[in-house]
Amino acid sequence: MKGWGKRTVRDDWHTYLRWLAPGLGVKRWLLLLVLGVVLASLGGASLLRALYPLPAHFYYLTLQFLPRPLRVILFFLAGAGSIVAALWGLNRSLLEPFTGNTQRPYPEILYEYRRRERGPHIVVLGGGHGQATILRGLKTYTTNLTAIVTVADDGGSSGRLRRELGVLPPGDFRNCIAALADNESLMTQLLQYRFSSKAGLDGHSMGNLFIGAMSGVTGSFESALEESSRVLAVKGRVLPSTLEAVTLGADVQVGKESPVRVYGESKIPQLGGHVIRVLLEPPDPRAYPKAVQAILAAELIIVGPGSLYTSILPNLLVPGIANALRASHAPKVYICNIATQAGETETYTVEEHLQALETHLGRGLFSVVVVNEHPAAIRPPEGTTWVEPALQSREGLRVVQAPLGNTINPWQHDSEKLARTIMGLLK
Repeated sequence: MKGWGKRTVRDDWHTYLRWLAPGLGVKRWLLLLVLGVVLASLGGASLLRALYPLPAHFYYLTLQFLPRPLRVILFFLAGAGSIVAALWGLNRSLLEPFTGNTQRPYPEILYEYRRRERGPHIVVLGGGHGQATILRGLKTYTTNLTAIVTVADDGGSSGRLRRELGVLPPGDFRNCIAALADNESLMTQLLQYRFSSKAGLDGHSMGNLFIGAMSGVTGSFESALEESSRVLAVKGRVLPSTLEAVTLGADVQVGKESPVRVYGESKIPQLGGHVIRVLLEPPDPRAYPKAVQAILAAELIIVGPGSLYTSILPNLLVPGIANALRASHAPKVYICNIATQAGETETYTVEEHLQALETHLGRGLFSVVVVNEHPAAIRPPEGTTWVEPALQSREGLRVVQAPLGNTINPWQHDSEKLARTIMGLLK
């Protein structure tokens, strides 16, 4: 909503009428309240009339000199007006402390809340900034969101906390929590704030430290995620694909030499070779039960966008997650990256992205592939290329192509455009 700084009479009436919008859960209770007040008033009046004779001066006080229909209408209007005024004042008194940080009237907030509360159940699998991007767009349509996040990250602040505190890497979880936070503008700045070396916390982000500390307070990483989400008013759930400390490995071909196996998510892109396949160590980690339940209950499942080998596949290599995806009857959508990624998918087309997924998971898993229409006049960053939309036809696979690039950084997805395209698949 825009323009709430300058209110007009028409805006105010529109706001008042919003209380009568379907699905708010207000009208039924308001009518019940009115009915209760009327019945109680009639009962009390009848009791008093039966117990005490009506004094002469009550003849005028109760408007007995007026025709009965007119008298009933006047009393009804006066009573209804008093009830509405009282409820409105009570509403402002009780809710103002909770809505004082926004210029939007409470009926608008409630209407949006109810609309998103009835939204579809969507699961998004991935990691990194791509997953946060799509969550940021989808949360305007539904609060029934579940982000299933990879736990294979071992670089930077996340890797250090993983080694020093023994917690799962919090970085990707932090990104998702920030994207789903109710007041994202402030929460993003807080959670993504990175300390300088002068602070003695060189390179750590506030969000990573917060989740790490919450793990110590609550006693477990999953409880830390739940409590962090509750404290930050997250609209949705953020879950790990597994609670086991897995290490990502890869067979990488460098030049004409035989493939070499390297372990460590952060080390794979550094080799600068062709990734043949990735694997987890241990090879059969147990899937997080709530993540499996979310997949089986989903109305739509989204994989990507994000780093193909180091963000997306680590989730799908957890056997329980892959089996749940195959068992689910919900549409499964793969969102392909806009640009290639150095050290992982250099020169890859959409077809090669999909082939890599099929090599690890088998064919027929996805029913929709979402591809970007990249602008020919704009060149991607140095060292990358546009992901060409070349794709072989497959039975049962639908290809959706749309301009999805960010206005400022066209090689990255725009959260609003991407969310609109995804929601269009459910119509």
